Amino acid sequence: MMMLHTIAWISLCVAISCAVVIVTHEIRHSQKMMVMNFGWPITALYLSVFGLWMYFRFGPKMAAGHEGMDSMHVVHRGSMGAEREVKAPSLSEAMVSATHCGAGCTLGDIVTEWVIFATGATILGSAVWASLVWDFVAAWTLGIVFQYFTIKPMGQLSVAQAMVAAIKADTLSIIAFQVGMYAWMLLVHLRLFAQQHLHANEPVYWLMMQIAMVCGFVTSIPMNWWLLKMRWKESMGA
Repeated sequence: MMMLHTIAWISLCVAISCAVVIVTHEIRHSQKMMVMNFGWPITALYLSVFGLWMYFRFGPKMAAGHEGMDSMHVVHRGSMGAEREVKAPSLSEAMVSATHCGAGCTLGDIVTEWVIFATGATILGSAVWASLVWDFVAAWTLGIVFQYFTIKPMGQLSVAQAMVAAIKADTLSIIAFQVGMYAWMLLVHLRLFAQQHLHANEPVYWLMMQIAMVCGFVTSIPMNWWLLKMRWKESMGA
C-alpha cells in the first residue's frame, strides 16, 4: 500500500505540473475559444503527459490569431437549420471533441467528490450511490456549459439556440464518459478496495479517479466520432 501511495503522489504531481505548463503557455497564446483555456489544463489533470502532448499537438492551432481557426470548415445543425461543409471526422477530431465533455465531467466530479466527503452525503445509505448520482448531475451541467461556450462563439445562434445545440451535442458524450468512469469506480469499490474503501482525502483515491477519467475519455471517443459524423457536434479542426 505504501508503494501505491507513492505512485499516487507522483501521478498527481506530474498531472498538476502538466496543467501548470499548459496554463503558462496559454497566458501568451490564449485559445480563440475562451472555454478551452480551462478545458486543456483540466484535461491534463487526468490525461497527464498525454494531455500535455495533446495540447501542444492541437492547442496552438486553436489559439487566437491562428489562421486555421479562421478557415476551419465545420458543420452545425441547429434550430436555424444552418449547414456548412464538413470533412469526415478523424480520430484526432474525436479525441479533441471528447476533451469538452471530459473537462466538464472532470471538474464536476472533483467538486462533487469533495462535497460528498465533507458532508457525508449518502443515497439509500450509500456514499457510492451519492457519488454516482451527483457526479452525473454535476458532470452533465458543467459539460453542457463547456459545450455551450464552444458552440456560441462559432455561429450566429441565440442563447436559447446555442443551449439546445449544446445539450444535443454533448449529452450522449457525457453519458459515454460517465459509463467508462463508473465502470472503473465500481470495480475499485466492489473489488480492488472492497475491504478498505478509499476516501477523497487519500492520494490513492485520486489516482483511482484519474484512471476512471481516462476510462471515461476512452469510452467517449467513439461517441464523439459518431456525433461529429452525424453533424451534431462541430469539428475543432484537429
